[in-house]
Formats: sequence, structure tokens, C-alpha cells
Amino acid sequence: MAFSIAQLFGNKTSKSQDSIEAIINDVENNPFGVAETNVLFAGLNELGGYYFFQTVIVGDLNVKCKKGAQLTFIGDGFKLKLEADMPEFESESSDVKGRYVTKIDFQMEQSDVEKLEIATLQKIQLKVKEQDLSFAKYVVLEDSEAHNKEEE
Repeated sequence: MAFSIAQLFGNKTSKSQDSIEAIINDVENNPFGVAETNVLFAGLNELGGYYFFQTVIVGDLNVKCKKGAQLTFIGDGFKLKLEADMPEFESESSDVKGRYVTKIDFQMEQSDVEKLEIATLQKIQLKVKEQDLSFAKYVVLEDSEAHNKEEE
């Protein structure tokens, strides 16, 4: 009777069968951006005169960071780079195998908030550790054809 190491311990090269559509269907909020294997949920919050762009990344991003992250908004004649509010954060596993939830807040100035509100965004770029994720701006069409991305 022969056993292989892969049979005993599983194959580490197997990837999650999770998909962008499954993530979007499982989370109640509308996405802000989508990447190949991650979905960006985000919103602006103000606390005591300070503005924060709060993000939640759901997907296969799994990091433990001690040096912060950068979030860059790129659009038509527009570029805004934000630094993470806290340098240390960590992804949490979810109930779905291979799916993680990463919460990162970015501090903003009021002038940046105003610029972002009128900008036409094309993509959102997240740099954390050695990972560089590019999210396309997610658009929900008014005629209820939900879950379609804006064509570039």
C-alpha cells in the first residue's frame, strides 16, 4: 500500500476555486473596484475633521504587514496617492477556503476628497509588501445589469 506526500498533506499548488462573481454575490455592499482575484470595497469616512478612505479587500490577498500600504487613484489627468493610516495590519481568513479579508484605512486631506469626488477614475492601485494589485473601477449599470465592469 503506497501513499504519496500530496495525498497525505494536500497539494500546496492548488488554488482556491473562489471567483470575483462569488465574492460580489456574498458581500452585501457594492464593490468599488475589481481585480483578477480580489474585490475592493471602500468608502469615505470623516471623524473629528479627519478624513479616511476605508477599504476592505476580499479575495486571495493574504498579507501580514508592518510597513503600511499605498493606494493610488488613477484617472483622466488625475493621480492621487494615499498612505495607510496604520503601518501594521493583517489579513483574516474567511469561511470560504482561500478567501481572505484585509482591512486598510488611508488618511486623506479634505482637498483630496473634493478632487476624488469629481475625478473620472480608471483604476485603483494597491501596493502592499511585494504585492501590486490593480483594480478596475466597478460600475453598476442603472438598468439592473449588475456586476459589469466599465469597459476601458
